[in-house]
Amino acid sequence: MCQDISAKIHLVNYNAEDCKALHLVTHIIRKIGLQTTTMSANPEGDIGVVRADAETFQKKSQWCAFTSPVCSLEYINSAAHWDYQRDRVYARSGQVKRKPKQRLVRTRCWGRVEKVILWKRIRSCPACNRCFRIKGPVNTRTLQDILFGRHSIKRRLVRYVFRTYRCRKCNTPFGLPERFRLCRKYGWNLVAYFFYHIVELHIPQRTVVHSFNRLFGFDLSNSTTNNLKIKTAAYYADTKQQILDRIVHGGLVHADETRANIKGKSAFVWVLTSFREVIYFLSDSREGEIVQKLLADFKGVLVSDFYTAYDSINCPQQRCLIHLIRDLNEDVLNNPFDEQLKEIVTGFGDLLKPMIETVDKYGLKKHFMKKHLIRVDRFYRDLDRVDYQSEAALKCKVRFNRNRDKLFTFLNHDDVPWNNNNAEHAVKAFARLRDVIGGASTEKGTEEYLVLLSICQTCKVSTL
Repeated sequence: MCQDISAKIHLVNYNAEDCKALHLVTHIIRKIGLQTTTMSANPEGDIGVVRADAETFQKKSQWCAFTSPVCSLEYINSAAHWDYQRDRVYARSGQVKRKPKQRLVRTRCWGRVEKVILWKRIRSCPACNRCFRIKGPVNTRTLQDILFGRHSIKRRLVRYVFRTYRCRKCNTPFGLPERFRLCRKYGWNLVAYFFYHIVELHIPQRTVVHSFNRLFGFDLSNSTTNNLKIKTAAYYADTKQQILDRIVHGGLVHADETRANIKGKSAFVWVLTSFREVIYFLSDSREGEIVQKLLADFKGVLVSDFYTAYDSINCPQQRCLIHLIRDLNEDVLNNPFDEQLKEIVTGFGDLLKPMIETVDKYGLKKHFMKKHLIRVDRFYRDLDRVDYQSEAALKCKVRFNRNRDKLFTFLNHDDVPWNNNNAEHAVKAFARLRDVIGGASTEKGTEEYLVLLSICQTCKVSTL
């Protein structure tokens, strides 16, 4: 211990001052409690008290106090703080002569064409794929568009020039791309950049419209952007179907679902994703009919959570082990004294840990993963050998036995994950868009958003 006398004196003085302050506070509180009338400010021989809900305490002015024996000066000084434009309402006597309203006539001011783009020629007929063609007239489209530079974004009036043709065999006209038929005023760069803000950056549509009008000088309105959304979703409908076909005929699908709000009505959005494609579908309920119909011809491996709607799909399945680990951990926390349950969970953790280490070292390769199948069989033999008595342990044992053929499917296949992270990331992308929409969109409008989101997320994951 310290033997310094000065430190002892300092500590004693500190305690004495603390006791003195506490005595003062106790004295004042007791005095306030004994009073029956409101205490006036600073009475003689007394300490002034201001209540926390007092008007003078709540409305403390930010300006310096101005007092004057001349009342008119105080009035004039207070008038300096008025905000006539915001707080004052004027009442005029007599009638005000109003100007007649002039009808607003919108003039179409195109300006000067600043760039001309010659569209590439199409060599063969898109319908029959033959090269026998007849030249047609040259068509042009003059559109308000955005041009992306290396370090800039500029609004330009662009003229697109197309050479049209007609097939000699099937008489099909071609040469003018479909997207130029849909958008007759705005270019495709503008449309893509607009929906990039909404779908990818999750900015509300009204805010994006205001930003484009303010920064680029467009004359966009909410009805115009809604029409653009409808036309763009219709244009990409075939692309969405192609994404679905690639997923169904692939070797791996991640599936998940989440809630949606359609004008206050509950609905569900289903997500199907692989390593390269993502697609979304809207459903009225959580019934698994839609996903069962979509995956009726799928023969690869389905990765999902433990929702029973996936059980009827006829294909190899891998349950998400992350969901299982979370459920087991919650059971252990809810039953801290259940040693039998803890024994099962500990054994499962010891079984899964070497598998994850192998994945980390060699990747998801069957050649390196199949060695763990022996340990899986040993785990289930030990699980069947023990006669568990606790309810939680019995429930856990039944769950392991029921999903035995769906927990370790990734050991027998190449590039099959043991978790459902791909679908979880896709669900989060929709959840962010759902926060922007806020339940204000109709069922048709939500389906159009899902088409655009499917294209956006597919382009995003395919470049990773």
